[in-house]
Amino acid sequence: MLLLVLGAAALWCSSLLVWDAAADRRGEVVVPALVPMALLCLAEVAPVVALGGWVRRVLGVVVVATGGTAAWLGVNGPGELLGRGFACLAGMLVVVAGVVLVMRGSAMPRLGGGYQTPGAAKRSADPDRELWNALERGDDPTGRD
Repeated sequence: MLLLVLGAAALWCSSLLVWDAAADRRGEVVVPALVPMALLCLAEVAPVVALGGWVRRVLGVVVVATGGTAAWLGVNGPGELLGRGFACLAGMLVVVAGVVLVMRGSAMPRLGGGYQTPGAAKRSADPDRELWNALERGDDPTGRD
């Protein structure tokens, strides 16, 4: 998530830098896709936190595509080196975030993943663990017969 936020910030900064010094045009004018890609990176943070499993991996592929596009615009886009460099850096940060999501996304914790409804609680094979689970649920494990 941190890489996505940093990538979005770098894309936004890149859009504010001057890309065409001769015409004094900023990056958002020379490459209008920079701001929407920054917003997309920020918007991808919420599903990364909330979703899990294969959906998070699919989102990782979208993140990689977004970062790859930003990096490609930084390398092949018109304009000054500083603005293009920020776009390329942002693209690399977003690509790394996407690769982490694809590779480790299903193993990462998700929002509310530690909570279960009482009916969905699973029984543990370890009796000591079951006592701790009962305490976590608010049950009195000593009152059982």
